[in-house]
Amino acid sequence: MPKTYTTSQGDTWDIISLKMYGSEKFVDVLIEDNWREQSRVLFPSGVVLSIPEIAQTTKDSRNLPPWRR
Repeated sequence: MPKTYTTSQGDTWDIISLKMYGSEKFVDVLIEDNWREQSRVLFPSGVVLSIPEIAQTTKDSRNLPPWRR
């Protein structure tokens, strides 16, 4: 079952990304999966958004050997 998030008054894409993924860098993933809401900057309360799963990546792959990058 896909994960969802119901917005609170004043939520923005970056705030939702931070709450759901722990980082603001996944805004594009959220917008792509919720394209009908892409024109919103500030959300009212009660908008239900789909929260796609993201692949877990290593924070800094430069420290990994070449075959693990």
